[in-house]
Amino acid sequence: MEGYINYRQALTKAMAMCSQSERCRFDIVAKFRQWELSEEEITEAVDYLIKENFLNEGRFAQFYVNDKLRFNKWGKVKLSFLLRQKQIPEPIIREALSQINDDLYSKTLRNLLTAKVNSVKGASDYERKGKLAVFAQSHGFESELAFRIANELIGNEQ
Repeated sequence: MEGYINYRQALTKAMAMCSQSERCRFDIVAKFRQWELSEEEITEAVDYLIKENFLNEGRFAQFYVNDKLRFNKWGKVKLSFLLRQKQIPEPIIREALSQINDDLYSKTLRNLLTAKVNSVKGASDYERKGKLAVFAQSHGFESELAFRIANELIGNEQ
């Protein structure tokens, strides 16, 4: 814990943090609490950050979804869950997820499973497809899409 800093210092630090990368209200409030600001100061600071457009939950959700899909190869199920953990409102989550390009999404999963398919062991193709689909689901991809691509990859392998 960093301990107490005054309101002005906290606000300045928060503005710098928000300028460097997108943040959400949940993370900023946690940081203010870490800096031991009162609840009134936290409310005032968050309102100021929103008014001055340092904080924007919609913008945060959009960047979060794009970055985590592209770099971490996470699916919509996992992204939705993690955004809910950060207390992003449901309409904002739906909007951010709807902006995902379907071709990019399928291609991301296909590349992820293509890299994994040769290391998946099983007594039968059926078992291997199941393991591959479970791997995709662990990354947050929908089961229907995971099984469809697993079927294509295992079926084309022979």
